[in-house]
Amino acid sequence: MGRTAPAMAKVPREEKIQRRRDELADAALITLGELGFARTSLRDIAENSELSHGVVHYYFNDKLELLGYCVRRYKEQCATRYDELVASASSPLELRYGFAAAMRQTLLEDTAMHRLWYDMRAQSMFEPALRDDVRAIDERLQQMIWAIVSRYGELRKAPVRVSPLLAYVAFDGLFDDCLVRYHAGDDEAPQQLQEQATALLEQLVK
Repeated sequence: MGRTAPAMAKVPREEKIQRRRDELADAALITLGELGFARTSLRDIAENSELSHGVVHYYFNDKLELLGYCVRRYKEQCATRYDELVASASSPLELRYGFAAAMRQTLLEDTAMHRLWYDMRAQSMFEPALRDDVRAIDERLQQMIWAIVSRYGELRKAPVRVSPLLAYVAFDGLFDDCLVRYHAGDDEAPQQLQEQATALLEQLVK
């Protein structure tokens, strides 16, 4: 008598739902990044994916929930890259220039995604449903910047001169300014971001 073929392992329903939400979020980020929050509908997002408008609506109640999920997912991926840099850097020089180069790279490669984040943060002043997501993302980004700055202080064997909030605000303001200028056609902005991020990190730790 032949053996019965082993049954295929079933993927838990919750895992299937999570995968589908992630797939939708990745597709939605492209559309949201191109059109911005205000001009994008769930129907637009469905047209840029393999799923119908009804299916998109099944996994996300509305555009606000989808937007928050998308940006949280993307920003967490960004933060993880910098966490890896903190873990691998063995000298102040390596961390300083690696961090500044990474900021320049993400400005060039992920312009639309960063525009979407700043759009979402601005919209949260008018859309209460976005505020918890914005607060959570801001806190994660602040932790990311503080990990860079505090590790740089350790490698330099020098104290950090500012609080985690001030460090975050300084780098966030610099990045936002360069993003606006780059999107407006200033091709010098990415290189200026790299140079100024290098200088700023040095100024915060002395």
